[in-house]
Amino acid sequence: MPYKNKADRNIKREYELEKLRPGAHEARMERQRARRAMDKTGADKNHNGEADRREGKDIDHIRGTKAGNGKNNLRIRTPSQNRSYSRNSDHTVKKNEPLKKPK
Repeated sequence: MPYKNKADRNIKREYELEKLRPGAHEARMERQRARRAMDKTGADKNHNGEADRREGKDIDHIRGTKAGNGKNNLRIRTPSQNRSYSRNSDHTVKKNEPLKKPK
């Protein structure tokens, strides 16, 4: 849940809790490496440290992080495409069922 006051957030404690979760630190480093790799390849005309084509967008792993962060496994997506599941009109999550094969 977001904090009403940013000063109430204990970032040191969050970092310590992250270190307790197995694999959490490594996963964060993988995501960070992916962002940096994308930023190296694109132009940064406004000099804010982010590639222009990535501004306001997310880096998506096509096959997940276990497949690696090679250029072939990364793509740029909008946050709405990357951060949520497909939803029904009543905002419930759509079931991810494979298509039935015709007999």
